[in-house]
Amino acid sequence: MDKYKNNNTFSFEITKKIPGKLGRAGIIHTPHGDIKTPAFMVVGTIGKVFFLSMEDLNSVNAQAMLSNGYHLRNTSYEIAENGGLASWSEWNGPTLTDSGGFQVMSLGSGSGKVVSMDKNKNVQNAKEEDRLAKVTEDGVFFHDPHTNQDDFIGPEESMQIQCRIGADIHMAYDELTSLADSYEYNVEALARTERWAIRSIEEHEKHKMDLGYYQALYGVLQGGRWEDLRRSTSKRFATMNFDGYGLGGAFLKEDLGEILRWCCEELPENKPRHLLGLSHPDDIFIGAEMGADTFDCVAPTREARHGKLYTKYGPFNLAKFMDSPEPIDEECDCPTCKAGYTRGALRALWRSGNKEKKEQYYNLASIHNLRFIVRLTENIRASIENDTFEEYKEEFLTNYYQGKK
Repeated sequence: MDKYKNNNTFSFEITKKIPGKLGRAGIIHTPHGDIKTPAFMVVGTIGKVFFLSMEDLNSVNAQAMLSNGYHLRNTSYEIAENGGLASWSEWNGPTLTDSGGFQVMSLGSGSGKVVSMDKNKNVQNAKEEDRLAKVTEDGVFFHDPHTNQDDFIGPEESMQIQCRIGADIHMAYDELTSLADSYEYNVEALARTERWAIRSIEEHEKHKMDLGYYQALYGVLQGGRWEDLRRSTSKRFATMNFDGYGLGGAFLKEDLGEILRWCCEELPENKPRHLLGLSHPDDIFIGAEMGADTFDCVAPTREARHGKLYTKYGPFNLAKFMDSPEPIDEECDCPTCKAGYTRGALRALWRSGNKEKKEQYYNLASIHNLRFIVRLTENIRASIENDTFEEYKEEFLTNYYQGKK
């Protein structure tokens, strides 16, 4: 029997729609298994989630893992030799890689927090000679601060890297603009992203079966905060041979719903959509309502390591709970809460000067936060299936934000 599932193919089916909305529940079928949507993909940047085992990921009911093409590029040959990301990582389930474009272009502004490749813009007082990355029509030339070596990644290189890594889903190479960039520069960058999309498809087609199973390709939609750009690029991408779409770009939080609506109204309904890099509950509800199927973000584990834990009634800072016997979240079904860890006990591990105890805290807290977000998407899916999405959304957000939004 073929060791790959779903006849070694990729497809998407919609099982239920939100009446009058773009949102839906569905199933993404991949060679390494199914993803029931809406779903949160855990972020394993280098093929693993920091401080968590694959057993831990299973314990929070994770369905898929997202890894980073940039960070795994120098390991990609080893990964290919070991059968691809699912096998090499020992996750053995559905996987996704991003193109690494965000990481490369973060070097372009002289700051990892602001991405602007406009050479005419002085971002955060970064001088042109301080930029570690420069965009051209061919791709992005950059200086890797970790290896101290000059490097280059264009659409072809990104597709080759991702096909060696061998995730079930890849992202096309794109140029991410920043909130500081003008409409004119967004027009220029979007046209380049669309040309890169064509090159990504052509190169991906050559390598998508190199590891013996089908590897899907998503096009990444940019266009900033402008409706005409978002709709026009969505229409163009809808005609291209993509298996799905990544919804990306820099925009203000309050514009998220409108931007997703503009995109998803133009995209084909029968292909999945991934909202890149967001995990706050209100963002997930907006995303699910406006047609996004999967989500990812490093925030749940990163915030856990910094003492921020999630509960039904909002997040709290663990620093305030010395010796507290209070449970983390009385209604949580994660292994950490089931084991009876209190807020005070976790705080003691977190503040311990002992490396093993601190890492134990990272493990326990990350498990809790990941399970919280994964369970949220499970419940959203259930609410769509039983026609109670609006009621569940109102109840959850009222409790979580407690009138703060």
